[in-house]
Amino acid sequence: MGLTNKATGIAVITSELKINKKTSNDKVIAVAGNPNVGKSTVFNALTGMNQHTGNWPGKTVSNARGVCRYKDNDFILVDLPGTYSLMSSSVEEEIARDFICFGNPDLVMVVTDATCLERNLNLILQILEITSNVIVCVNLMDEAKKKKIIIDLDELSLQLGVPVIGTSARSGEGLDELKEEIYNMAHGNEKTYNIKVSYSEKIEKAIKRLEPLVKDLINDKLNPRWVSIKLIDMNEKLHSTLNEHLKVDIMEDDKIKEELKKINREFFISGIDSEVIRDELVSSIVEKAQDIYKHSVKLGDEQYTKRDRKIDKLLTSKRTGIPIMIAMLFVIFWLTITGANYPSEVIADGLFFVQDKLVEFFAYLGMPGWLNDMIVLGVYRTVAWVVSVMLPPMAIFFPLFTLLEDSGYLPRIAFNLDKFFKKANAHGKQALTMCMGFGCNACGVIGCRIIDSPRERLIATITNNFVPCNGRFPTLISIITMFFAGAIALPYKSLVSTLLLTGTIIIGVMMTFFSSKLLSKTILKGMPSSFILELPPYRRPQIGKVIVRSIFDRTLFVLGRAVVVAAPAGLLIWLMSNIFIGQYSVLSYCSNFLDPFAKLIGLDGVILMAFILGFPANEIVMPIIIMSYMCTGSLTDFGSLEELYTLLINNGWTWLTAICTMLFSLMHFPCGTTCLTIKKETGSLKWTAVSFILPTVMGILTCFLVTSISNLFGLV
Repeated sequence: MGLTNKATGIAVITSELKINKKTSNDKVIAVAGNPNVGKSTVFNALTGMNQHTGNWPGKTVSNARGVCRYKDNDFILVDLPGTYSLMSSSVEEEIARDFICFGNPDLVMVVTDATCLERNLNLILQILEITSNVIVCVNLMDEAKKKKIIIDLDELSLQLGVPVIGTSARSGEGLDELKEEIYNMAHGNEKTYNIKVSYSEKIEKAIKRLEPLVKDLINDKLNPRWVSIKLIDMNEKLHSTLNEHLKVDIMEDDKIKEELKKINREFFISGIDSEVIRDELVSSIVEKAQDIYKHSVKLGDEQYTKRDRKIDKLLTSKRTGIPIMIAMLFVIFWLTITGANYPSEVIADGLFFVQDKLVEFFAYLGMPGWLNDMIVLGVYRTVAWVVSVMLPPMAIFFPLFTLLEDSGYLPRIAFNLDKFFKKANAHGKQALTMCMGFGCNACGVIGCRIIDSPRERLIATITNNFVPCNGRFPTLISIITMFFAGAIALPYKSLVSTLLLTGTIIIGVMMTFFSSKLLSKTILKGMPSSFILELPPYRRPQIGKVIVRSIFDRTLFVLGRAVVVAAPAGLLIWLMSNIFIGQYSVLSYCSNFLDPFAKLIGLDGVILMAFILGFPANEIVMPIIIMSYMCTGSLTDFGSLEELYTLLINNGWTWLTAICTMLFSLMHFPCGTTCLTIKKETGSLKWTAVSFILPTVMGILTCFLVTSISNLFGLV
């Protein structure tokens, strides 16, 4: 069975909108468009902060709804998933098509890119086959002007039969005219007319035979010509959705059934099968789009396009693409590592100053010492650790990452890595979700929504933890600095540390490829699907908006989740450290129990126990190790790395321990926040368990192999 209104969430969202409209004259506007046309920028500019985001019920594709107020009227804008067509080859396309067809919007606003309008016209023509209540927003007019592309908006409007408004949403140009046109269209002040895409003679004859029969059956609920075309197209998924919406099995109507049999028989005799029909339908739309484009657009010189192509030759070349990508990664990590140190110290000093005041305050209240320690040294100190360690790197990394995204470079990374993921039988878009994982694996898992194939989305979700999040950076950086970069002169120490960290991360990326291949050959068998990867034009990123969006949408969101799981973890760690059975604490007993197994993989019981207790937040792994070695009973920090290095050496650490700790930090179970996110995204405990077990097993096997080889050759 195909998608239904319930499956796509169309019924749920439509019912919500109808409830709202019962008490007001609000109009519902569906916002459609290709990816990378600035649709979200237009949506955000029109709705401001009056937005609500979530998922389409039953789907992991996100949606946004907002309110645009104009002339004392509220217009409810529903931001549909970005899609190239409505031919329903992906979940996004089905959702967009079904909402336009069955969600009963008062108006559809199609946002297009002025610099590549010809491709966007394909989607416009498909929507116009469904409804003529359409406004075309030609966005990025400023970019088109730079490229000397001249668009005759009046001629385009004449060709399409609907209003066309030019905008530059990033600067706000044309938005007032767009609001006025939305108001006029929604109140019936503008006249539109249906344009027709002409198909081959045989298909047109078949449409004319079916159209009156369909019209009698559906009672003007939908465009009868469009329904007739889809019946000829033999799209089974759409037929199921039609039946659900019309409350009648359209294919079982005697007259339509008989006529379709005759049409299919004639097609068969003429050698026309379903693939030929689909090709003819698509090619006719493309030819119509080309004709409209030819009449409406004039091209100037191609200087700006040539500039983009020159840059692409460098950034996507087989020889230079990967090295530049690694160099870019190196720079981002160096800026993150170097820039995070001072603010992290300042935040830590401030939070621990508050800690001291809390101790005094609770003592003043006469609170028992054990309760004071439990709350302050257990819960508060753990949360303070997480905030001081996570916030500065995220506040630097996420904006840098978003700048790459805003400038148009991230799709180039996906292009460079696509062939590697294809060899691993995975999806090229996994490269983007992997990049998101560097900031936070939970964000990376959420980012897997952009992958259409459920199988490949699962592979990306399960393997996302192989790239280290910023919570693991402090452990990796401190070990690299102490054991491998310590002998380097001070001016070059941070550069060497960043270089070694980049190398470690490349190992994580290689393990992502290996694990993806392993999954695709075992429990998630299948071939990689094809997808359209558009390389958008390079744009100057809006630094102010990027910083604000990164901090509020990503940094604070992830930090909030981490704090929620870190607080109870702090309580558990304090209890295990302060409850004694005989001479030893519960934490010591657990560490001693794990010690024999930990030795086999190059660690010790304390390190392994720290990783287990660090499940809620990776940031607290190293503090737990310090606390256990010092038997302090609460999380502890050290004044310098030299003191920490001495403590670790005195407790049996060698270069092998350092390497195995780094490898296990790179490859072990996801943190609590990520596991919770995986459960929400997949809706399955099974796949959450697989996501937990796979990296852990890989980490154990890798550490065991490294330890065995070093012992065999007497390297320790």
